[in-house]
Amino acid sequence: MIPSPKIYVAGHRGMVGSAIVRHLLAQGQPAERIVGRTHAELDLTDQSAVRGFFTQEKPDQVYLAAAKVGGIHANNTYPAQFIYENLMIEANIIDAAFRNGVRKLLFLGSSCIYPKLAAQPMCEEALLTGTLEATNEPYAIAKIAGIKLCESYNRQYGESYGIDYRSVMPTNLYGPGDNYHPENSHVIPALIRRFHEAKLGRAPSVAIWGTGTPRREFLYVDDMAAASVHVMNLPADIYHQHTRPMQSHINVGYGEDVTIAELARSVAEVVGYEGEITFDPSKPDGTSRKLMDSSRLNALGWRAQMGLEVGLKNAYRDFLQNCAAHP
Repeated sequence: MIPSPKIYVAGHRGMVGSAIVRHLLAQGQPAERIVGRTHAELDLTDQSAVRGFFTQEKPDQVYLAAAKVGGIHANNTYPAQFIYENLMIEANIIDAAFRNGVRKLLFLGSSCIYPKLAAQPMCEEALLTGTLEATNEPYAIAKIAGIKLCESYNRQYGESYGIDYRSVMPTNLYGPGDNYHPENSHVIPALIRRFHEAKLGRAPSVAIWGTGTPRREFLYVDDMAAASVHVMNLPADIYHQHTRPMQSHINVGYGEDVTIAELARSVAEVVGYEGEITFDPSKPDGTSRKLMDSSRLNALGWRAQMGLEVGLKNAYRDFLQNCAAHP
């Protein structure tokens, strides 16, 4: 019998990494063949430590889901950390993977790689065709570098070493395992926390950053995990029929978007907050619209399954179970 591949999930305790582990286990991957390390056990910004880990473990596949992430406030406040840590993590892992014979690697990026004024929905060819959104430019540049690392290793070593490193670019993710920090979280967990606290405190109103008019697309994290495993396991000839020559990245989206105002009302309803929702136009909106063109991945046999209404209920349940009692 052919043994199951040894799979390293970088960031296995994060929202996306833990969802990938859940999906792999559900598909029958033996738990003992899934490798993970906490930050305390392995600092991914330390090149020597990462190389030592790969030399010891020798994984067959790598899901690179580890990253420093956050919302508009966090990106604006810590730009140096966002670009430095993400560059170091991806460079160390991708190079160490190559040096230790890993042929299949999946890098997880972000929709913020595309220009601020990219045509909607955003297709893969929009990469590097315009100026990035200023509020998260350092993070976006780091993620673009990760895509180009994969493409460059494929270009230089793909044919001679048989490597095929791919990248998936998800839209805004949410769901179990999210970060509900009051300042550094993304929009859905931030809204869940604010409306929950407003409900408990019987606040008459909640003010939301920006005008409420920007449109955003949201993907449930378990759908993202399923897409990641699907892309990883696609045969090379089939995958590359749907990408341009030497391209490593493909979009992963839900296919529909909503305004921030619509989202806020939906979250308030799920949480049970009945007060007034106001908007603060003095705060930044970010990009006016970010909708992914996921037609290529759809053509490769994958579509999102979880609708926003049910997904928000699941996310709030996760918040109540894991965060509400431990702010």
